[in-house]
Amino acid sequence: MSAAQEHEAAQAAGEHGAEEAFNAGEVIIEHVSNSSLDHPILHLPHIGGIDFSVTKHVMMLWLVAGFLFLVITIATRAYLKQERRIPTGFMNALEWLVQSIRDAIVLPNVGAKFVNVWTPLILTLCVFILASNAIGLIPIFEVLGLMDRFVLQNAPESESLINSVLHGGTTSTANYNVTAALATITFFAIIVAGVMAHGFFKHWKNLVPSGLAWPVYILLIPIEIMGMFVKPFALTMRLAANMTGGHIAILSILSLVFIFNQVFESAALGVGVGFTVALPLAVGISALEIIVVMVQAYVFTLLTSVFIGMAINVHH
Repeated sequence: MSAAQEHEAAQAAGEHGAEEAFNAGEVIIEHVSNSSLDHPILHLPHIGGIDFSVTKHVMMLWLVAGFLFLVITIATRAYLKQERRIPTGFMNALEWLVQSIRDAIVLPNVGAKFVNVWTPLILTLCVFILASNAIGLIPIFEVLGLMDRFVLQNAPESESLINSVLHGGTTSTANYNVTAALATITFFAIIVAGVMAHGFFKHWKNLVPSGLAWPVYILLIPIEIMGMFVKPFALTMRLAANMTGGHIAILSILSLVFIFNQVFESAALGVGVGFTVALPLAVGISALEIIVVMVQAYVFTLLTSVFIGMAINVHH
């Protein structure tokens, strides 16, 4: 009996230790995924079987949209009130961005006739994606978490407002639902652009070239229809995967500190690995992430413009 009791006690102690052991996968997923329905920012009732509670990524979408609306509106109104409209400071940068997207991205793809029609949409997508990508690099909620633990002395399982926003990542464009919604806008914009340029029936006829032998259309039409859905799917996967991958890489490297500390039971070794390996690599990948943030916003914008231009300039 004594041996059995000792075995059970040792097993229980092992399970307890396993529960408290550092789990890199759990920590990484917690920091890049959306907050679960167990930790929403705001509880809302179910409507039609759908939980409309506000999660962290929904909150980040609202924050980015509200921030851009306020900043751009205030800057534009201040510029329009000037007697001599000479842009300076932030307005100068904003004007450069608008002109660059219009002249370097939209105009070459959609043509001069429709450039002013599609520039507002493509510009909005670019600015929104860029801001959503960039805010994910700022450790806002990590700093709030440190304040909550060490300044306010709240326990990790407390029901404080700060603790509720610690669950989940801050990069809303790493959420496939968000990128799918943005790609859906592109999908319908392509159809609208083709209908505006050629009419409803002619747009759908333009999906395949005319004058081919009829057996070719048996293969070509299904391929072109699939291509309609492949374009937004590619936009969805590319943006979300790139924004998720960088954060996973950084968190994986930083996890080496805790893994070495746990495996070798040496805090000094963990700190040494952190300063010599993990920290330099994390800084390098963070610098690379800054480039990825801008490139992915540019790529999404460029491809949206190209796809719309393909629907308008079919002969090209």
